[in-house]
Amino acid sequence: MNDFARLVDRAERLLERLEAILPGPASEPDWAAAIAFRWRRSHGRASLVPVPTLHRIRLVDLQDVDDQKARIDRNTRQFLAGRRANNVLLTGARGTGKSSLIKALLNEYAAQGLRLIEVDKADLVDLPEIVDLVAGRPERFILFCDDLSFEEGEDAYKALKSVLDGSVSAVSDNVLVYATSNRRHLMPEYHDENLQTRHVDGEIHPGEAVEEKISLSERFGLWISFYPFSQDEYLDIVAHWLTSFGVPEDAIDSARPEALQWALMRGSRSGRVAWQFARDFAGQREDPRP
Repeated sequence: MNDFARLVDRAERLLERLEAILPGPASEPDWAAAIAFRWRRSHGRASLVPVPTLHRIRLVDLQDVDDQKARIDRNTRQFLAGRRANNVLLTGARGTGKSSLIKALLNEYAAQGLRLIEVDKADLVDLPEIVDLVAGRPERFILFCDDLSFEEGEDAYKALKSVLDGSVSAVSDNVLVYATSNRRHLMPEYHDENLQTRHVDGEIHPGEAVEEKISLSERFGLWISFYPFSQDEYLDIVAHWLTSFGVPEDAIDSARPEALQWALMRGSRSGRVAWQFARDFAGQREDPRP
C-alpha cells in the first residue's frame, strides 16, 4: 500500500507539471478594457489582448468610396440591430481604404456595442475557439482578418471555410467575419488550371481546383470591390487630409503639384499615399512641439 500511495503521489505531481505546460482554453479578457482586441498565441497559450490605442479614423474621412461605404455600413447596422447580415469580403487595389473602413465602422458604432477582434492568418485555425469564447456575450463582434490570402494546403483555409458556412454547428449570431484581400479568390491561380475547364453541351464547367478556390470567396455573403483612384479623386483625398491637419486653403491649392509628384514617385494614387503626403506636407509647416 505504501508503494501504491507513493505511485499515486508521483502521478499527481506529474499531472500538475503537465497542466502547467500544456495549453489550456483561453480565458475571457476584461471586456470593459477596450473595444478592440487581438488574438495572440504565445508558447502554445492563446488569449485576447486588449488594444488600448486605436486609429481614430472616421467614416467621413474615407473619400470617393461612397458606394462601398454605404453597403458595408448598411450591413453593419443590420448586424447591430440583431437582423440578418452577411460576412464581408473587401477586395481590390492596395491603399484604397479597405482596412480603414472597418476601423472607421468600429469607431462609429462602438457605443452601440460593436467590438472588433483582429485575427492573423496564421491563427485562423483558432476561429472556432474564438467564436465559442464570445458566444452569449451581449456585444456584437467583427472578426477582422486583414490582407487575407492562402497558399495551397493551408489549415487556416479549411478553418475559415468551416466558420463561414461549412460546420455542422451554427455560428453564434453575434459574430461576423470581415476580411480584406488584394485578390478576389484568396488563393493563387495558375494558368494550367484553366486546362481543366470542360465544355459540356455548350456550357463551361471549371475544373475542381478552380471550383475549390472560388468556394471560399462564395462563403462571404457580401463582396465589396475597391478600385484605383483617378487623379482628381486622389487630389480630393489629399485636400481632405490637409484640411483635417489644419493646412490653410491657399496652401492646399499650391500643394497639388507636389501631391502629384509624390504619387508619381510612389507609383500609386491611393488613399494611403494621399494620407502619407498630407502628413509630410502638414508636418513641414507645423511649429515644433515644446
